[in-house]
Amino acid sequence: MTESGQPRPEAVKAVPQPVSRETLAARYHRVRCRSQALAAPLSAEDQTIQSMADASPTKWHLAHTTWFFETMVLAAFDAEYPIFDPDYRYLFNSYYESLGARHPRPQRGLLTRPSCDDIERYRAHVDEHMRTFIAKTKGEAWARAAALIELGCHHEEQHQELVLMDIQHAFSCNPTWPAYHAPIPHAVKTAPPLQWTALPGGDYEIGHGDEGFAFDNESPRHTIKLLPYRIANRLITNGEWLSFITADGYRRPELWLSDGWAAVMENGWTAPQYWRCGDDGIWHVFTLAGLSPLDPAAPVCHISFYEAEAYARWAGKRLPTEAEWEIASKIAPQHGNFLESGALSAQPANSGDELTQMFGDTWEWTQSPYSPYPGFKPAAGAVGEYNGKFMINQMVMRGGCCATPADHIRPTYRNFFYPHMRWQFGGVRLAEDV
Repeated sequence: MTESGQPRPEAVKAVPQPVSRETLAARYHRVRCRSQALAAPLSAEDQTIQSMADASPTKWHLAHTTWFFETMVLAAFDAEYPIFDPDYRYLFNSYYESLGARHPRPQRGLLTRPSCDDIERYRAHVDEHMRTFIAKTKGEAWARAAALIELGCHHEEQHQELVLMDIQHAFSCNPTWPAYHAPIPHAVKTAPPLQWTALPGGDYEIGHGDEGFAFDNESPRHTIKLLPYRIANRLITNGEWLSFITADGYRRPELWLSDGWAAVMENGWTAPQYWRCGDDGIWHVFTLAGLSPLDPAAPVCHISFYEAEAYARWAGKRLPTEAEWEIASKIAPQHGNFLESGALSAQPANSGDELTQMFGDTWEWTQSPYSPYPGFKPAAGAVGEYNGKFMINQMVMRGGCCATPADHIRPTYRNFFYPHMRWQFGGVRLAEDV
C-alpha cells in the first residue's frame, strides 16, 4: 500500500458508525478527482519515471490506489464485478503477502506498459462501479465495505503526498531543474523570534479515541507520564540552519549519532536535500516550483532524523517526544499550510505569539521510535498486514506538511520514516527540559 517509511493505512481502526452514504460518496469523488488533478501537469514521460527505489512513478500511484478499491471493495463484495485486467493484481499490489506475488518495487519505473491512458481507463472503470456499489450496497455488507472505502480514501490521500514527494525527487535529478508548478509568492519576509511554551508535567492521555476515522497505529488511547518541558513556538528556519552549516555542523562528528555520522560520510551530506550552493556562495533550493534563492525565513525542509537530532544537539536543545508533541498540539490551532493552499512548499511563520506551524508546512521529527502503543493488536486479514510488522527501526513524525490534504491530518496521526530518509517534507521543532 503506502511505501516503506510511510504510515500503513491498511490496518484501520474500527469505525463504530460509518459516515453516511452521501458523505462517503462525496468524499470518494473528491479524493479521486484530486489525484487526477495532481497528475494533470505531468507528461506521460514524467509519470513513468522512477528516480530511486524509495519512490514510485506517478502512474503507479494512480493505478495502485485504484487497485485498492478494486481488490478490497469491489472484488471482495460484488461477485459479479468485472475485473479490469487480471495482470493488474500483480503489477499494482504493494506489500500484501496474503494477496500474492507483486512486481518488484525498485523496478516500477520499467513498466512503460500499461500506458497512462490505460491507467486513466482503469480509474474510470473502477470509479463507475464504485458509484454503483456505494449507491446500492446495503446491510452488513455496506457497514463493512463503508469502513474500507473510507480507509481507501485516506490511503489515496497518503499517495497524493507521495506523488508530490516522488516527482520532486525525479525533477531534482534533471539538470534543467524543471518546475511542477508556478511559484506562489508570500508576504512574510522574516521569521518571528524563537520563543518557548512551557507545559507542566503530569499524567496525560494520548492516542485516538472513538471519534471518527484513525489508523490502528494511533490506538489504543492510553495514559503516559510527562516531566515538565518547553517546546518551541515555530519550526527551525533555513537561516538558522545556515548558521549550523557555517559552524561546520556537517563536519563535527561529536554532534552526530554514530549511524548519523556514518550516513553523512557515506552520502557526502553538507546541507539539506535539494539545497545547492553556487560558485558565488549563494544558496538556492529546489522545490516543486523549480530552483529559487533560499528563503532564510522559511522552515528548513527535507532533512533526515539524523540531521534534525544533530542540529538540536548543536543548539543545546533536543527533539520533542511524540507524546510531548501531541500534548502541545492540543493548545495549537489545527490549521496551516496544507495541500489545499497550493504553495507546495514550507512557508514562514506568520506570528510568534503562540504555537505555530504545528500542522502543515513540514512533518516534524520526534525523538520517538515507531513502536506499538500498549495493547496494540494488528487488524485481522489483509488490511492488517502493513502496520505492526513495520514497528521497528523507524522514527515518528507528526503534524502533516504542505503536501498533506487538510482533512487527512489530526493530532494523533503517526507518520514514520527511516532515520536516514530526506525526500519527504521533514523539518524540526526544538524542545527542552525545564
